[in-house]
Amino acid sequence: MSATGTGIVSLFGLDPGDYRSHPLHAAERAYPETNCYTDILIEFVHARGDEPLAMMGCTLPIDFEGDQWTFFKPFPEELLLLYGIDIHEMQPYRPLPEQIAEQLARGRTIIVELDSWYLPDTAATSYRRAHVKSSVVCEAIDTAAERLRYFHGTGYHELEGEDFRGVFRLGRAFSDDVLPPYTELVRLDAGPALAGERLRETAAELLRGHVARRPAENPFARFGAQVAADLPRLLEGDAQAYHDYAFATVRMVGSAFEAGASHVRWLLGDEAAAAAEAMGRIVEGCKLMSFKLARRRAFDPEPALTELAGAWEETFAELSRALG
Repeated sequence: MSATGTGIVSLFGLDPGDYRSHPLHAAERAYPETNCYTDILIEFVHARGDEPLAMMGCTLPIDFEGDQWTFFKPFPEELLLLYGIDIHEMQPYRPLPEQIAEQLARGRTIIVELDSWYLPDTAATSYRRAHVKSSVVCEAIDTAAERLRYFHGTGYHELEGEDFRGVFRLGRAFSDDVLPPYTELVRLDAGPALAGERLRETAAELLRGHVARRPAENPFARFGAQVAADLPRLLEGDAQAYHDYAFATVRMVGSAFEAGASHVRWLLGDEAAAAAEAMGRIVEGCKLMSFKLARRRAFDPEPALTELAGAWEETFAELSRALG
């Protein structure tokens, strides 16, 4: 934790202009973003100086939930075990800027759901266009100068002035049916952060658990049947309906297995080559499905889903072999 002469209270003393994102968010990846919550934890752990790849085994038990794939997140108990980071819900009963500044001064921080309308890093999507909730990790704040620095998406950003007042609902009346945002306290002093071989050994043990908890039945078989049923409705709908569907389905599972492949390569090296290759086929298959859905034309999803189901079976067979 540090405080500058400008009044900024900062956890890590970062500069948005110098920040470099983790390779999990590299632009050349098929899915440079995963989902809003997992992305901010990747960058937060990275900025702290730890390896976020260790926590990405959480992607592997992902399942098809009936109308969407699991919104995967690093498990709180694994964040505690790997990094000594404790995340739990808190009560935002005071003005949020005050609470954020106080927690940063104590060497902690806050995860908060904010309105992307006021997040300038979303200029290509929702900034000043749409009211969309999204989670951020607060890293620095200057309440007097109305400035916030935060992790969001694939990087580290800053907002100020009108955006600061808007995102924290300052100086304007809101109706009684506007609820306070969901907030979580992030403590960094809950235990030791593992490193080196101890980090890998612990991550390997967690990976064994994730592989054991994979869905009992191949989820791509169920997903294939649902895509066939959903396709007529999607073709009749508008572009937004397609984007919402794609995010909850093929994009979610594709980004999960791309991150999972990076996890097993980091953890197991050459022993994970076959499993990572099978996961790569899932990623490519999901991208193909995205393109087919985006064309908004009738097609037979069965061949692509059959390939995805086979790659899923191979993934877990190879992982079981590699883990012994």
